[in-house]
Amino acid sequence: QVQLVESGGGTVQAGGSLRLSCAASGRAFSRYSMGWFRQAPGKDREFVAAIMWSGGNRAYADSVKGRFTISRDNTKNTLYLQMNNLKPDDTAVYYCAMRSSPYGSTIRYTSDYGDWGQGTQVTVSS
Repeated sequence: QVQLVESGGGTVQAGGSLRLSCAASGRAFSRYSMGWFRQAPGKDREFVAAIMWSGGNRAYADSVKGRFTISRDNTKNTLYLQMNNLKPDDTAVYYCAMRSSPYGSTIRYTSDYGDWGQGTQVTVSS
């Protein structure tokens, strides 16, 4: 049973920074590509960033490119999302997710992720 636990959310003013973490347990973290998604009130869950199991390939949504950085530490079974220059439009619940199959590529579709965390709230005030 995989467990993904996000942390690091909070309230920040526009232009500020936050670093989200996702601690994984119950599966060989280093074998699975991971992703960050977010969901704002009244909107569908959307892709934010993904990183390959090896850390060698990363993908970003256009809306966060240049501001957010996804990374992972396979020795600590932890996924990160560094968010800089935050905007009010970034306000959402952020979820980390693990690909359904090992050794996969970076994928933007929620249907390719089989395990999800409970989410952490990020609020950016103007």
